[in-house]
This record gives sequence, C-alpha cells and structure tokens, in this order.
Amino acid sequence: MELLEDKMRVWLESAKFVKPIPGVYVLYNRSKEPIYIGETNNLEQTFTNYVDTDFEGNECKQKTQSYQRVFTENPKEFQIKLIEDFKNETGKFPVCNSEIRLEKIS
Repeated sequence: MELLEDKMRVWLESAKFVKPIPGVYVLYNRSKEPIYIGETNNLEQTFTNYVDTDFEGNECKQKTQSYQRVFTENPKEFQIKLIEDFKNETGKFPVCNSEIRLEKIS
C-alpha cells in the first residue's frame, strides 16, 4: 500500500542522498506495509541520523526496507493528514506511529 506519489526507494541505497529540505516520509517493511509516517524540517539530516544510528535502536523502525518521501513546506500538517487518511482507510495507525499523540490542526 503506497501512500505517496513518490516512487518506492530501497532504504539504505538512497537514504543519504535526499535534499536538506522539509518533508514527509513513509517507511515500509519487507511486505511494503507502511510502518511509520514521519515529518522533518530537514530530510537529509533526519535520514542521515537514521542510517548512522540504525534508527537510534528503535526496533520498530529497524524493520524498514523501503521508503517514500515528498517535499513540503508544512510537513507537520501533511504528516497528520496522511496518518488520519491511513487510519480512516485501514482502521489503525502505522505500527511505529502508535506511540505518538496526534495534535489536531485548528
């Protein structure tokens, strides 16, 4: 289930080559199921940190095999919309997003 228009990319092969700009990203497991929808003000810094630290020991995100990303000026708003759309379609949150509290945009 692909959530973004961006092509699916293999995690380690291209993760360090993203641009240092704001964006939203979706991490997928081996079965191509979305496991995490994230946002950042600097995709390059976030992805480099994930690669260098193996997701900072986060076992859930360590299952990442591929990803999609999209550049946006309002990453937090786009992330919340994407998570809400995913929940409405599947009835659940991406497994690695279950711990975060979503703040409604007013």
